[in-house]
Amino acid sequence: MRRTRVAGLRRTPRARGMRRPGSPAAVALAAAGVLLLSGTCTSAAQDRQDGAAGEHVGESGGLSGAAACPGLEGYTCATLTVPLDHSGRTPGRLGLKVAMADNADAPKGVLLFLTGGPGQPGVPYVTRLSEKLAPVLKDYRLVMVDQRGTGGGALQCPQLQTEMGASDLTPPTARAVTDCAAAIGPNRRFYSTGDTVADLELLRRALGVRRMTLDGVSYGTYTAERYALAHPGHVARLVLDSVVPQTGADPMDLAAMRAAPRVLTAACKAIACRTDPAADLAEVVDTYGNGDGVDVLDALTTWEFVDPNYAAMIDALHKAAGGDPGPLRGLIAGTRQGNAATAEELSQGLHASTLCLDVRYPWGRSDAPVAGRQEALEKAAAQLTPADHGPFDAATAMGTGLMLTCLHWPRTPAPPLPPDHRRLPGVPVLLLGGDRDLSTPLEWLYDQKKLTPRAQVVVVRGAAHSVQSRAASDEGREAVFDFLLRG
Repeated sequence: MRRTRVAGLRRTPRARGMRRPGSPAAVALAAAGVLLLSGTCTSAAQDRQDGAAGEHVGESGGLSGAAACPGLEGYTCATLTVPLDHSGRTPGRLGLKVAMADNADAPKGVLLFLTGGPGQPGVPYVTRLSEKLAPVLKDYRLVMVDQRGTGGGALQCPQLQTEMGASDLTPPTARAVTDCAAAIGPNRRFYSTGDTVADLELLRRALGVRRMTLDGVSYGTYTAERYALAHPGHVARLVLDSVVPQTGADPMDLAAMRAAPRVLTAACKAIACRTDPAADLAEVVDTYGNGDGVDVLDALTTWEFVDPNYAAMIDALHKAAGGDPGPLRGLIAGTRQGNAATAEELSQGLHASTLCLDVRYPWGRSDAPVAGRQEALEKAAAQLTPADHGPFDAATAMGTGLMLTCLHWPRTPAPPLPPDHRRLPGVPVLLLGGDRDLSTPLEWLYDQKKLTPRAQVVVVRGAAHSVQSRAASDEGREAVFDFLLRG
């Protein structure tokens, strides 16, 4: 069965005469905020000494061109040179922009903050994050990096970028996907999380420290987990905010589908609404059908950045369930417009390259033949039950943007992944989440907790995605400060 992009809700043939959606301009302006977030250890002084004395930084891995960051007092910007292929078999180098606080002698060492996506740069967010983390930055040296394929070195895929923007749920066309893969070429195999982890290890060596504290948000949590698994002796502690488990994302997004009723019910209670948004959501998906659940799920997941109480979305779902889908169609159109993003803000080329390499799909990994993927996807979807996808349907699970992107992504060698059962090293780990988060639902946080020996869990009620950066309450940030300054 061939999937097609769906522009908005439509009734099945039993009901007709729908209104055209209203102007999405106001919704788009609000939704445009989505991109704004995005054990035992030795002393920091001993870490720096051991790192500088015990490890040699070769031609790749050095920092060059150090100069004051423009418009950013107290920070130095430089370029980290890394090999395109860490195995050395394919020539080429990449220059990754790095911003480093000037307090190189900070008593607790380096705090490496990792942004999300994948595809979001780091350096442009230094000002925002330095303000959010100000209480700990006398003790830590904040460092941020534009991971390979992001920022000024973003992988460029114009049509895919236009179609998907900052979303990984919006369904792309097959042509946009294959054109993107062709534009990147065979080098797309060098943009996995494993490659980024190897870059971060070169960054640690270039900074001259033995251990780093990593603070990741969203996909940044997955990168931090993968770094800790690969280099357990070089991690002091971890902050994982809006957790993607180390076992990887689910391309069907089933956890978010199941979580939607819980999130909407909690939001409804907070605003004292008089409807049943969980029942309304189920009615909308059942009534409009034909895979349009992807549109609704995409809009819901985006709306958490606009309003974690989902007030307008709850009202629109109720009206749509009662036969008036116009307001919901307007919200869907507005959030789609608000998700627009340049490659420099969030590269869909990098997003596709990384997730098609990293994630396990119904057909297997990225090295599976393209010819059999659709059949494998349909077989997996046919085995789903309502308990798997909640109020949504199998067509929604089959039609997420991530799934369709990698369905059409050309066959590419698959890098190794850590064993699913492997646990994080026994260093202190803070697992932080918001109970209104649908991008990385709390169920993922608790999945990661099972693989984290020294986990501290903090759930912020009323918060959605990216607690440190976006939550109205200070509860999550204060938990981070306490965690980072302890001991």
